[in-house]
Amino acid sequence: MSDPIPDNVPPGRQPPPPGKPRVERRARLPRLFLWVVAITIFIVIAAGLTWRLAGNRLLSAALVPGGAFDAAAAGAPYDYARPQAWAARPGMADDPTAWRPTGAPAPAKGDAAVFFVPPTAAFGRAQWNDRTDAGDTGSRLAGFLRTEASALADAGPLWAPHYRQAVIGSFLADAPDTRRSADAALALAYGDVAAAFAAFVAAQPADAPIILAGHSQGALHLLRLLKEQVAGTLLQARIAAVYMVGWPVSVTADLPALGLPACTMRGQPGCILSWQSFAEPADPEAVLAVYQAGTGLTGAPRRDTAMLCTNPLTGGAAPSAPASANPGSLVPSASLAAGELVTPGVPARCDARGILLIGEAPTGYPAFVLPGNNFHVFDYPLFWAAVRQDAAARVLAWKAAAEAGR
Repeated sequence: MSDPIPDNVPPGRQPPPPGKPRVERRARLPRLFLWVVAITIFIVIAAGLTWRLAGNRLLSAALVPGGAFDAAAAGAPYDYARPQAWAARPGMADDPTAWRPTGAPAPAKGDAAVFFVPPTAAFGRAQWNDRTDAGDTGSRLAGFLRTEASALADAGPLWAPHYRQAVIGSFLADAPDTRRSADAALALAYGDVAAAFAAFVAAQPADAPIILAGHSQGALHLLRLLKEQVAGTLLQARIAAVYMVGWPVSVTADLPALGLPACTMRGQPGCILSWQSFAEPADPEAVLAVYQAGTGLTGAPRRDTAMLCTNPLTGGAAPSAPASANPGSLVPSASLAAGELVTPGVPARCDARGILLIGEAPTGYPAFVLPGNNFHVFDYPLFWAAVRQDAAARVLAWKAAAEAGR
C-alpha cells in the first residue's frame, strides 16, 4: 500500500511555487510516516484487545459445526491390522516421527514400546468428526507428529494411530444441542483410539516397557484409556511413563482413578506427567473454565481441585527451572515441516493454578498461539530435548526396577 498523500499536495509531480523549497515536501514525509505507524499501532492494539476479550467466542462462532452429529459422516472405522491405519509405526516409509530438528542429537533407538495419541488436526466444521489420513488434516497431523512425537521416538518403536477425530469446534461447543453432538463425536473418536491401543498391545513383546503419550485431544482420550484399559490390569506394571500433555488433570478428582501417581522427580518410573504451557502475562481463563466445570474420572467435581502440573525440566512440579536448564526448545517452521533446536530453551515453573509458565513469549514461533498467551500447540516442542532425556531416564529406571524384582 502506498503512503497517503496530504490533501494540500496537488496530484502529479508539479514543481513547488516560487520561493518554496522542495526540501519542505521531503520534510513532511517522516511526519506522514509517523502518522501511518501511529494509526497502524492503534488498529493492532484494538484488534488485540478484541482478541483477548472475545477471542474464544470468535473461535466458537467460526469453528463449531452447525449440524447434528452423524456417525455415518465420519466413514467406516479404521482397521488397525492394516499399516494404512497408522500415522506412524515401525517400518513405515516416511514416518514423520523419524524426523529430527536441526541441531538435535543423533537418533538412538531404545526398546520401550511407545503409543502416542495425536492432537486435533481436524479444523473443519462441515461435520463433527474427520479422518486424519488425507488432505489438509493429514498434512497437519504429520506436522504435529514431527514436532511432538519425535521427542519420544528415540525411546523405542513408536505407534501413532489415525482416528476419526472430533473436530476442533467440538471443544468450543457450549449450547446444549452442540454439546451433545460434541460429546458423541468425542466418544466416537475414543472408540477408535481404544481399538488402536488393543492392536498396539497385541504387537508388543509381553515384557516390554510401555510409554503412553498424547497431546490435547489425544491426552483426553489417553485419560479415559488409562482408566478403562490399564489401571488395575497387568499392563499397569509395564508403564514406564505417561505423558498426558495439554489437557487438565485433577490431582484429586482424576488421578486416583488412573492407577499411577504423579511424577515427582526425573528418573521415576511408572508415573504421570502433565503440563499446559503459557507465556507471561498468562490468561488461562478459557482452560480453567472448562476444567472447573468438569467432573473428574472418580465422579467428583473438578471445581476447586488442584490441577496436575509437571515441570518437564525437573521431572516434577518443583522447583522452577531457568532457561539454562532447558537442553533445547524446538522452533518449528510455520508449516511444521522443518525446525531447529535452540539452546538454551525456555524456562519453566508451575504456578499455584497448575499452569506451566515459560516467561515472556519466546521469539521465532509461527502461527497457532492461542488467546491468553496460550502456547498449547508447542507444549512438546518447547521442551523437545528435555522430553527426550526424560523418557530415556524413566525407561532406564523401569528396567532397573524390573531387574531388581526378578
